[in-house]
Amino acid sequence: MTQNYASFIDHTLLKADSTQTQIEKLCEEALQYKFASVCVNPTWVKLCAEKLGGSEVEVCTVIGFPLGATTSEVKAFETKDAIQKGATEIDMVINIGALKDRQYDVVREDIKQVVAAANGTLVKVIIETCLLTDEEKVKACELSVEAGADFVKTSTGFSTGGATAEDVALMRKTVGPSVGVKASGGVRNLEDMKKMIESGATRIGASSGVAIMNGLSSNSNY
Repeated sequence: MTQNYASFIDHTLLKADSTQTQIEKLCEEALQYKFASVCVNPTWVKLCAEKLGGSEVEVCTVIGFPLGATTSEVKAFETKDAIQKGATEIDMVINIGALKDRQYDVVREDIKQVVAAANGTLVKVIIETCLLTDEEKVKACELSVEAGADFVKTSTGFSTGGATAEDVALMRKTVGPSVGVKASGGVRNLEDMKKMIESGATRIGASSGVAIMNGLSSNSNY
């Protein structure tokens, strides 16, 4: 059976030096290949919403990115502002330090505030697997589900490592079939992507989407 791999991909450009020309190209490629979304920093949401208006390509943005260390109030404000400007999916970073300190109520409430601010807009929770033990990964996924998130996501792509098939499988086992799992960071070719999907990923975050769809491999870290 042939899968529509493009429909799994969040076509991503989150580098600090991204230019308007590059963002516009990202949108054009997303339309051409029919990717699930473009994933951009909040400053580009309005432009992407204009470029993708009327299409089936979602506008995804990142909240509390990449460290997750902003306050819950700021994350909630960022979320509302991004949605007002046209974002249709929200990828937030958890409070990683609080998780490692076992301040689980803090982590849960942080996610809940973003989910509440999103008010029905799809929320993915980035747990930054490369910084966590397996026990912490499981707990982060459990807290995300408890807080009402729609997806859990492996990585920002800006820390010490990206997605692994083992982490995706662990996350899928933890959240069950009704919550999405997004693998992001280091998915550079179709073989990588297939491994992630076979392990339970329902979305792939990658800046290499065009290369993947053309049977090529990229050296991108995200």
